[in-house]
Amino acid sequence: MGRNRPYKGRDHFARRAREEGYEARSVYKLEEIQRRFGLLRQNQRVVDLGCYPGSWSRYAMKCIGPRGRIVGVDLQEPSLAGGTWIVRSVYDVTPEELLKALGGPADVVLSDMAPLTTGDRFGDHIAQLELARRALELARVVLVPGGALVAKVFEGGEAGDFQAEVKTSFARVKRVRPPAVRKQSREWFVVARGFRA
Repeated sequence: MGRNRPYKGRDHFARRAREEGYEARSVYKLEEIQRRFGLLRQNQRVVDLGCYPGSWSRYAMKCIGPRGRIVGVDLQEPSLAGGTWIVRSVYDVTPEELLKALGGPADVVLSDMAPLTTGDRFGDHIAQLELARRALELARVVLVPGGALVAKVFEGGEAGDFQAEVKTSFARVKRVRPPAVRKQSREWFVVARGFRA
């Protein structure tokens, strides 16, 4: 209990990630979001919450280019050059610390954070929403006006309330389930644009 069981075998996305030099198949979730919404652009400042093992950060760095800045937060540090990594719980990191590391306000906050699942669907759902709410809390302080937030959510009874919370701070909010999400997974992403500071 307390740990995800590894998936058996490798699917198309896992094989493709290894071939293309990404740390995890999850990169294709962000790639699809980028294809649809174009959130990441040259020279931006980006926060990546739950950045380990680094596939989202690696992809974001390609989008923002060498003059962009990325700051990642996780309990483990990715083996990836070019970013600033804060190795601590997201609950212990302050907005001021993120702003200092970025050198200014963020254009985009990404969150692929997930708890260690237990098999208790409701408990896992609530634990996931706590992480998503922390991402929203930080985004509300560090984002530029007009900025964007992407946050993972597990389906469940409280998910609609969270989406409504996000709508109070952003002009446009979409629910997205990229093709790279495993069929048996309950995850989806809130994609919020037009931050109202």
